[in-house]
Amino acid sequence: MNITPLSIPEVLRVEPRLFSDSRGLFFESFNRREFQRATGLAPRFVQENHSVSKNNVLRGLHYQIRQAQGKLVRVVAGAVFDVAVDIRRGSPTFAGWIGELLSADNRRQLWIPPGFAHGFLALSVSAELVYLTTDYWAPEYERCLYWDDPQVAIDWPRRDGLILSEKDRQGLRLADAELPRYRAPVRRPMPTDKG
Repeated sequence: MNITPLSIPEVLRVEPRLFSDSRGLFFESFNRREFQRATGLAPRFVQENHSVSKNNVLRGLHYQIRQAQGKLVRVVAGAVFDVAVDIRRGSPTFAGWIGELLSADNRRQLWIPPGFAHGFLALSVSAELVYLTTDYWAPEYERCLYWDDPQVAIDWPRRDGLILSEKDRQGLRLADAELPRYRAPVRRPMPTDKG
């Protein structure tokens, strides 16, 4: 498993180790022990979600103000532009965003820690996204950030002909949104840490 911190270092690109031969291939999509060894984090996943979207569907940017969800996101069919926005008040990267191309071909995953809004744009005819979450969906705490907020200024690969739900069209701008409080991430000591 190859794990790369991105420009917001709590957001991680996860690339599984592939084992392929003439029969096909195999990979572990998640190994808690290896993830913890590489990151110092030990997420406990409680829910798995599977989302199917047509081309140009934009979902998000969703988050929960309580029961904040960490998410490990991957695409099992097609391709998406996956986005994480730091909405933790007081965070040094507040309002910053990460965008990654996730596809069934590149098999990349994105670790999005609690305290981030998440959304994606389907780039293929159809896209299937699977993600594990560290807490349960709680509709009473769910909020939606406006996908095109100029304060965040996400560089979406497409802007024309997007398909959004009514809820997503009515997302709030960051300046008006109810946001979770910032908490520094808890990391367990790495095996190489001294102290």
